Amino acid sequence: MQGTVKWFNRVKGYGFIQGEDAKEYFVHFTSIPKGTFIRDNDLVSFYPSETDKGLQAQNIQLIQKGSEREGAAPAGNGNAAASSDEEPESDSEDFGDETQE
Repeated sequence: MQGTVKWFNRVKGYGFIQGEDAKEYFVHFTSIPKGTFIRDNDLVSFYPSETDKGLQAQNIQLIQKGSEREGAAPAGNGNAAASSDEEPESDSEDFGDETQE
């Protein structure tokens, strides 16, 4: 199944994907291959799974970055999106880690 990342917090390690079936799937960092980074609006493929805790996305694969998708809502100005793609570890600053200077 394919879906769009609604939001994903890399610091906390979880988020949600909107599936092509219009359902929301919980995503945990353990379902993402090491070295792959997902962000809001990314197009992904995944295996839907129903668990005792609800719908979950398993075996997530990045298909296309949200910043490269035609018609995707921009995540701020073009420079901010480019800099986050160049250095993926900088995303932690976006989640309230400004005090770690």
